[in-house]
Amino acid sequence: MIKNIFEADVNSEIIGRINQLDSDTNQKWGKMNVGQMLAHLNVTYEMIYEENKHPKSKGIKAWMLKKIIKPFVVGEKAYKPNSRTAPQFIKEDTHDFEQEKTRLINYLKKTQALGADYFNEKESNSFGKLTIQEWNNMFYKHLDHHLNQFDV
Repeated sequence: MIKNIFEADVNSEIIGRINQLDSDTNQKWGKMNVGQMLAHLNVTYEMIYEENKHPKSKGIKAWMLKKIIKPFVVGEKAYKPNSRTAPQFIKEDTHDFEQEKTRLINYLKKTQALGADYFNEKESNSFGKLTIQEWNNMFYKHLDHHLNQFDV
């Protein structure tokens, strides 16, 4: 069972894990350094809170995302190490660790403050309307996956 990111104690636990990172934390797998990983995690929240930064998928791409990718992203099964990601999530350039860390923590606090009901049937850029459980699964799984990648 995936933990509920909308619960204050779970949200605080994730923030605590993020606070265990430093700019020199090394990954157990993958290519991203810790600053890139935090920037990568921030994309999910940019899609929600920063309109027009990441356009919604359309046409055949939208159909493929909803029918093929969505079950993997919002389902219960954990991501495998070195799983593929969407192009907008690829972060190969340099990212300021402290800035990305602060942004992510602020996004988590905002999500917690808005609460689960805010996300009920809210439309995502990639997958259409999602249930609270689907939003939770997507948020928590992604965070947990990458924090495990950096051994926190």
